[in-house]
Amino acid sequence: MIERAIYPQILHSISLRPVTLITGAPQIGKTTLCMKLRDEKGMNYVSLHDRKERTMAHNDPDTFLKLHPHPLIIDEVQYAPSLLESIESVVDRMKEEGKPNKGMFVLTGSQAYKLMEGVSDSLAGRISVINMSPLSLNEIIGRDTPPFDIDIDKNIKRSSGFSIGPREFYERLIRGTYPEPEVEPNLTTQEFYSDYVDTYIDKDVSEIINVVNKDKFYSFMQLIASMTGQELNYERIASDVGIDGKTVKSWISVLIAGDIIHLLQPYNDRSTSKRIVKRPKIYFWDTGLACYLARVLDADSLIAGYLKGPMTETFMVNEIIKSYRNNKMDSPCYYYRDSNGNEIDMVIVRGGHVSLIECKSGSEFGWNDIKSLDRGIPSQYPITGRCILCLTEKPYPINDKVYALPITSI
Repeated sequence: MIERAIYPQILHSISLRPVTLITGAPQIGKTTLCMKLRDEKGMNYVSLHDRKERTMAHNDPDTFLKLHPHPLIIDEVQYAPSLLESIESVVDRMKEEGKPNKGMFVLTGSQAYKLMEGVSDSLAGRISVINMSPLSLNEIIGRDTPPFDIDIDKNIKRSSGFSIGPREFYERLIRGTYPEPEVEPNLTTQEFYSDYVDTYIDKDVSEIINVVNKDKFYSFMQLIASMTGQELNYERIASDVGIDGKTVKSWISVLIAGDIIHLLQPYNDRSTSKRIVKRPKIYFWDTGLACYLARVLDADSLIAGYLKGPMTETFMVNEIIKSYRNNKMDSPCYYYRDSNGNEIDMVIVRGGHVSLIECKSGSEFGWNDIKSLDRGIPSQYPITGRCILCLTEKPYPINDKVYALPITSI
């Protein structure tokens, strides 16, 4: 089994809070972690995938909790939101009786929007929420996952222990980072993602909204996949798919709630707020899913096509954000683009300083490639790190300010 970097954060949460909620996209390994918790911590386990259990949890949550005493793991709790009020009552009763109430419940769910409505109403102050991502490259190779920052000495040392060639990198983009294809090497990309998308639209999406035309929602997902790494333009999407702007916003919210996509907000320094582009950039959490939806089904097609750069950027941005998520830290990441067309793929604000990162699919770079990085951005914080994250095997300086760093330095 692949060791998940988020697991220590789950254990820490259990030691502090009565309830821990693990959210994330379908099939990213939440149930596997629950099995690990059950075996290592002796917790009871019940899944609401079971129709009988789901019906009881929905219709008679108090009796359900009596039949399944805590410490209890409830998998896919979004199928019975009425459980949350009953869990609140059990937690509060333990506190009133002066009994220990830490680590009573671990809940999982793949529809954050629907879940968080119930959490904010019933479990505020009693719950810790942990956002789980698809596998990171560090998890796949069995390496620790510190939060990424530009520290050249540390970056050089980190990248020295593992390398990934361009061909292997593009094959990784096509295969993606979901656990099942990783542990089942005979499972083809098309098999996995075809089943994944069908199940997601038929089951998960339908739990949130009533999609009358599922083919149109599929077309919408295909378009969004082809736009990964671009600014979110509601008008363009509405025009291309043939839906109104209100529906676009609703469907985008569904993809965000299901952890299928995420948005990277523009960097907004106080002194330049009027000059910064206001639209967020949109990224698929998994390049394998994005490539499948965009009908880029093999590495050769990816390398030859227009999505080579955007998919590379998507993967690298995701790896950086995962390094923060897996340490249960808010992601201090943005992008920058001003009205003059100056652009930086990622701006990290951390520890009172700013790091600037460009994500590129090449390996050799010169002066013309680093003009934006060398120029920098207006910021109230000092800029202490600048790099091109790329497919070079070894780090090297491009000038006295900017380094080229391999993807393995994350």
